[in-house]
Amino acid sequence: MEQSDVQRLLDLEQIKQLKARYCRFIDTKQWQRLRSLFTDGARFEGFRAAPSGADADTFVKGVSTRLKDAISIHHCHTPEIVFTDASAARSVWAMMDYLEWPSPVNLPEALPGAPPTHGFYGFGHYEEEYRKIGDDWKMHFVRLTRLRIDPLPEGRPAPGQILLAASPAWLNSRA
Repeated sequence: MEQSDVQRLLDLEQIKQLKARYCRFIDTKQWQRLRSLFTDGARFEGFRAAPSGADADTFVKGVSTRLKDAISIHHCHTPEIVFTDASAARSVWAMMDYLEWPSPVNLPEALPGAPPTHGFYGFGHYEEEYRKIGDDWKMHFVRLTRLRIDPLPEGRPAPGQILLAASPAWLNSRA
């Protein structure tokens, strides 16, 4: 295996780790750390929390406000990643998310004509572009596409108590 092949494999793994942090930082509400994943010129499309074309600061502010009191669970799978040059890449990730708010919310663009709901299961894809800045990969463009949104059923059990909170610095600790 040539050195360039090894570097390409390392770059692929770094992009996968970047996406994993994206999901974890949203779900554990680590907003400053979330912002650190994006280039300064990053743009966003397809998110209710920010208008199309929003920059990273607007996106993080919007998503942190929208999900402040929500339970969110994001899963991303089966990445297809292609490199457009040595410091740029694009991907498509299959995604599933679960969002639940303590009070009903209206989701007119996602569920036209539906009554307010406490939340939904969503299914779709992330389409992304990345840039390598120094030794680190960052998200430069993020588009969320949706194939389906299912409202949470009425009469479902209330959320259980969190049994053990996430440890934001777990990966950084040496203990």
